[in-house]
Amino acid sequence: MRRRLGRLTLALVVLFLAGCGGQEVTEEPATAPSSADPTTPPVETEAPDQISPTPEEPDELEYYEGLPLPADRGDLFAGSGACGICHTSLQDAAGEDVSLDTFWRSTMMANAARDPYWQAAVRQEIEENPQLQSVIEDKCATCHMPMAHTTIQAGGGESAVLDSGLLDPGQELNSLAIDGVSCTLCHQIEDELFGDPASFSGGYVIDLETPMGERVNYGPYPVGRGAANMMQSASGFIPVEGLHVNEPEFCATCHTLYTPYLDSSGEVAGEFPEQMAYFEWGHSDYNDVQICQDCHMPVAEGEVPVSNVGGMARQPFYQHIFVGGNAYILRVLQAYAEEREVTASTEAFEATIGRVLDQLQNRAATVSLEEVSIAGTELAATVAVENSAGHKFPTGFPSRRAWLHFSVIDGSGDVVFESGAYGDDGAIVGNDNDDNPGVYEPHYEKIERSDQVQIYETILQDTEGNVTTVLLFGAGYAKDNRLLPSGFDKATAEEQIAVYGAAASDEDFDGGGDRVHYMVDLGNAQGPFVVRVELLYQSIGYRWAENTGSGSGDEAARFMGYYSAVPNLPVVVSSVEAVVQ
Repeated sequence: MRRRLGRLTLALVVLFLAGCGGQEVTEEPATAPSSADPTTPPVETEAPDQISPTPEEPDELEYYEGLPLPADRGDLFAGSGACGICHTSLQDAAGEDVSLDTFWRSTMMANAARDPYWQAAVRQEIEENPQLQSVIEDKCATCHMPMAHTTIQAGGGESAVLDSGLLDPGQELNSLAIDGVSCTLCHQIEDELFGDPASFSGGYVIDLETPMGERVNYGPYPVGRGAANMMQSASGFIPVEGLHVNEPEFCATCHTLYTPYLDSSGEVAGEFPEQMAYFEWGHSDYNDVQICQDCHMPVAEGEVPVSNVGGMARQPFYQHIFVGGNAYILRVLQAYAEEREVTASTEAFEATIGRVLDQLQNRAATVSLEEVSIAGTELAATVAVENSAGHKFPTGFPSRRAWLHFSVIDGSGDVVFESGAYGDDGAIVGNDNDDNPGVYEPHYEKIERSDQVQIYETILQDTEGNVTTVLLFGAGYAKDNRLLPSGFDKATAEEQIAVYGAAASDEDFDGGGDRVHYMVDLGNAQGPFVVRVELLYQSIGYRWAENTGSGSGDEAARFMGYYSAVPNLPVVVSSVEAVVQ
């Protein structure tokens, strides 16, 4: 007999990716930023002045080896160490290490419970709605501490996270809780209700009846009796072919998230579609071409033995890199590895950060200059942004944002015009929301002033129309102009994935990307002029970081300490420049 993990009344998962009008123009991509420093601006031409602050070189990190994977066993689950012992030291056909444990240790999946931003965000939600603490914590644990949460729910209890909850090392289930989204959670998800609304927001189904030692683990391959007996003996789980692990609906159980919202009296007034990557993908050209696993778990080269104790080599072999877009928190975990008690080494984090940057800089989005011209003292330029992802960019948790940094430099190297510069604290110069939490920067079709910035983001509003970053107050979007994937028709999109704000009526903003027109008064400046464009990205926008860190709890203070020590400077996703002679 199997029981489905039910949705609670309140759901909250703070989850964890040139035509030139007669003027002579040369256009070429700016020098690619170094993967070791994602925030380094492109190499400048003859312009010596800095357009954005150059990040300081971080102090050299002391090497950290990483703690052993936990191998604790409970009634339903075992820690990742029970699996890692046989699924490490694996190589693909090219001789590259594709070990499951090595890749997974340094991902946001493995560190879902250790994430200091998530912990601070849980505290913020509780401080805003203290009467709902038990419900908030229980729901947040569903996808961030799923093994411990499921164990507690199977016994009829609720998961407490903070204070003396699952984050307390003295708690019996702390080891399973801190192991994050681990092996025996994902590989025990049943093929039930996939794609059904009941499966979303952490509605995955786990067998709660079969005793330990007889429980199955689903994988993408048929397994012979000998290999099954060996794994059962070593781990206590029986491997069984389950092709549903390769379906996008498998990922959607946690990455499609509806959160309830409260009205001004504190009563639940409805549900808000907070993370909709699965439906964004379904409304795009990608839904018949690629699935989540293709990009976030790319296959290794050739056949790979899935175990170091023998057995058949398998193909395709999906690598457990779970690459996303959150390089910032990974850098925090790397810098404070010992304090956060992570299991990944400094080197493993660096490799995962490199994969995140590779994903962002080569497969997320690109910018180009379609037109640059000068008439009298006015420079006109059209910037095209193309979304290469299979969902909106950015997508996922609403703290993410991308924006255009557009600058014009004259023949003397002076900055004539700049829109979208940023400070050392990660704030965008000219962004109304970074300056004032009660307002926000609108979507633009044309930009003529330096205090106008094209930011691709979501802005949440409460039932009274006030801007907010508190999820339980988020009743809808005042703005959602995130870049749409190819084939996304905003005219036919369902309300939960629609475009909101001025972008809805912008004819240049549609499936595949956006075009923004810049008009710059050059005054008395003399050329040749360099026009430079960067598409920049942050996984945690300045306002979200400031609001989350403003709480009175230890979690907020800890996160802001990290935030001050590890600069939240943006990743350069794409860049281009042109010279008008």
